[in-house]
Amino acid sequence: MPSHVRQSSVLIVVLVAALGVADVYAQAGQQAAPAPLPPALLTCDALATALRPLAANDLRLRDWANVNRYKQANETVSGTDVVFMGDSITDAWPQPRYNFFPGKNYVGRGISGQTTPQMLIRMRPDVIAHKPKVVVFLAGTNDIAGNTGPMTDDEISGNIASMAEIAAANNIKVVLGSILPTSNYHQGPNQPAPQTVQRPLARIRALNDWMKRYASDKGHIYLDYFSAMIDDKGMLRTELSGDDLHPNEAGYAIMGPLAQAAIDRALRQ
Repeated sequence: MPSHVRQSSVLIVVLVAALGVADVYAQAGQQAAPAPLPPALLTCDALATALRPLAANDLRLRDWANVNRYKQANETVSGTDVVFMGDSITDAWPQPRYNFFPGKNYVGRGISGQTTPQMLIRMRPDVIAHKPKVVVFLAGTNDIAGNTGPMTDDEISGNIASMAEIAAANNIKVVLGSILPTSNYHQGPNQPAPQTVQRPLARIRALNDWMKRYASDKGHIYLDYFSAMIDDKGMLRTELSGDDLHPNEAGYAIMGPLAQAAIDRALRQ
């Protein structure tokens, strides 16, 4: 048997055994005792490669919605006027280079990679607790990509509606930001598929259409980033992003005034 096959076989046995021991201890209500590994595996590249995602997934499962991300920051926030809730696009916005609403008492509560069910869990600590006048949502693109598993458009819209209902029930004005367009102009060598495949424009348009109707029906504000950022092909303009998904400085320069105008409209309601 080739050495790499033997190594992989031993690795699988060790991992399965370790998981089995942990499961037995967990069922007994005890903390699993670490099982010693064979010395040869302590420097095994294959083992390190296999354990890295397991460790990351373990941390994720301990705090699936990453509620702890803003726990300390939330303790120092007071009198917030607007909370931005979202994913990586919202997460990156407060960086100094993106000029995040200078002089305004706004806070960002975006977390990279998040989907709507995770944001829904974070609504109370990251939005409601601050008692803002307005909440601006930007969510859905990672749901389409399946970051936390496959999701239908109805499931995505249902979560967005639930967040809007929670905000409205707490007398917070709701601004629903459209999902940004994607493109295929900057696909990198390590990218498995173009963003237009991972996040098809047809699904983005369908969810944005629903969002616009829902906002109108419920008296919320629809914030249309999408129309302002597409080119003649209906994709994210190449000069507004370096990776076909996330806005760059030029992208945020377009989004900022649109968001502020939507917030002003919400406050006038």
